[in-house]
Amino acid sequence: MSGDLDLEQRYRRVLRLLPGYYRDKWEEDMVAAFLDSWLTGDPDEDSVTMEYDRPTRQEIASVVALAARLYLGGAATPRRYFAWGQAVRLAVLAVVLVHATQGLALLTLLTWRRHLAGWFPALPASLAGPVPGGAWPTVMNAVDCVWIVIFVALVLGHHRMARVVAALAIAVDLVFLLQAQLAGLLLRPLGTWSSWFLLDLAPVLAMAAFHRDAPPAARRPWLLALPGYYLLVPVPVLVIQATGNQAWLPDSAGLGCLVVSLACLAHAPRALSRPRQAAGSGTWSLALTLLAAVAGAWRIVSLGSYLHDPHLINVSLAELLILLAAVAMVIPDAARAQTAAPAPPPHPHPG
Repeated sequence: MSGDLDLEQRYRRVLRLLPGYYRDKWEEDMVAAFLDSWLTGDPDEDSVTMEYDRPTRQEIASVVALAARLYLGGAATPRRYFAWGQAVRLAVLAVVLVHATQGLALLTLLTWRRHLAGWFPALPASLAGPVPGGAWPTVMNAVDCVWIVIFVALVLGHHRMARVVAALAIAVDLVFLLQAQLAGLLLRPLGTWSSWFLLDLAPVLAMAAFHRDAPPAARRPWLLALPGYYLLVPVPVLVIQATGNQAWLPDSAGLGCLVVSLACLAHAPRALSRPRQAAGSGTWSLALTLLAAVAGAWRIVSLGSYLHDPHLINVSLAELLILLAAVAMVIPDAARAQTAAPAPPPHPHPG
């Protein structure tokens, strides 16, 4: 029955997308179920079907979705996959938090520029200037602010809504970037495009980690983190800009490196004080390692924008060194977060 074996091997190739621990337990049952779905009871028809047919797109999509849920695991998956799933979820929440606070900063600046709040002081000359008009500036301002909704939706558990709105937001950003690129309006194309890929597209794709088997986010701490981060980072940046000292500020990639470095340093005492991690701990170290990788990649790619300025290259390399030194303090804890006794795998639910 070489035809049976041919179709069987096709299914087995698709099932290689699943983690090894899961295949060991469920591969035979899944292959048998898939093969049985093709049988009609007619020997001739079944023989042709088994020889020439292939897994359907829907079946492949269901296996891909199952693989994403397992690799970015919930509480019932082995420790390694649960740790990675939690780390990705924390990292995505952190990046979306940054987007949301940028939206708050934009609302503050627009309110200040349009004199919508009488208690605001006079707008400094360094922030003054015409308010851009037209459709695109309005759309892009709305996109920046909609990240606040995306962040709150993720924290409150409305994951599908957050994914849909975030996908629409980055699609609008992509159209704007393509238009600006074709018109020659991007001052730093490398930095701008790397920002879109690393901080927009990647987090939206990583929202697959927020699936039905994932534990819910800690609502109160994350909701409090929104005003907290806004006061700690965007507000001081706005104050520095208002005082006319923009030269003190690093660029966006450099600021990302410094913020992640400070987060690693703040978490390091906790990470270093626990040589043996309990279950559920250490995922923040792994999340910070992921964030450091993203910030470092962003910094490296954006260096191409400063090839004409050795001073800025040196400053950027210094930011990278600071980031590397800081993340090195949490990497051992991140590695330990993946090592613990595995939990029994759940029954397969592809699709």
